[in-house]
Amino acid sequence: METTPRRRALGKGLNELFSTEVLDFDSLEEKILTETPKEEIVEINLDELRSNPYQPRVVFDEKSLEELCQSIKEHGVFQPIIVKKSIHGYEIIAGERRVKASRMAGLTTIPAIVREFDDTQMMEIALLENLQREDLNPIEEANAYVKIMDAKGLTQEEFSKIIGKSQAYVNNTIGLIRLPNEVKDLLIQNKISMTHARILSKISDKDLIISLANKVVNEGISVRQLEELSQGADVPKVQKVQRKLNEESQEYKFIEEKLCEHLGTKVRVYKNKMEIKYSNINDLNRILDILKINNLEK
Repeated sequence: METTPRRRALGKGLNELFSTEVLDFDSLEEKILTETPKEEIVEINLDELRSNPYQPRVVFDEKSLEELCQSIKEHGVFQPIIVKKSIHGYEIIAGERRVKASRMAGLTTIPAIVREFDDTQMMEIALLENLQREDLNPIEEANAYVKIMDAKGLTQEEFSKIIGKSQAYVNNTIGLIRLPNEVKDLLIQNKISMTHARILSKISDKDLIISLANKVVNEGISVRQLEELSQGADVPKVQKVQRKLNEESQEYKFIEEKLCEHLGTKVRVYKNKMEIKYSNINDLNRILDILKINNLEK
């Protein structure tokens, strides 16, 4: 089978670790684990480890780390981390949470597999682990998207296909970078929703963005109310999108956007029908998991 230009863009070394068009971190990690002989799994001092310099995650959930710490105390580290040898010690490629939790548990060493990856591959792997294990907040996710696209020269369309998300989702996520820092903090703290933030990101006036964000927090205005405020004639600096939609279509549009945000893929609602796009069986099972439906794998 001929390799497509998009697959080649991923880099030969990393590309060989994936068997599908949509990158999947669990497949990558499982392949490394299954192909590594037990004698190549080594104990490395935790003091010799440092974070992947391309790690997009800044905030780690303390409750989740504590739960993992307790599990490690009782059962040990459930699987080796993956590291790269550096000038001073090792850089963590996969397993940042396991390292942090192991330190909390009072361990001094951790089982590890040493592999060689270039800088771009390390960036991709760090992004994949966090995105597919839902560890990034929306701002970290947006920054990670931009870093990957810039490093690999990918368009939003190409990137959305690689990570199995809709192009609209990628575009809306990247748009969050334009928000003022005060509003980003509100999003990270879950004081405003992703949908509120997406609407605010379409506004070019930073003072207006902050003012409307405060209305969401203090007055509890809904997504629909915020959308009406942001598109009002008395708001001169809103980046308006002209829509020729009747009332029923507008209702569908709102539902489509909510479903797209929740499922991380393109959704279309029309004429008593609903279409949910998926890339492959893994992506379908991911969507079914979100919908709390047993997956289709036998």
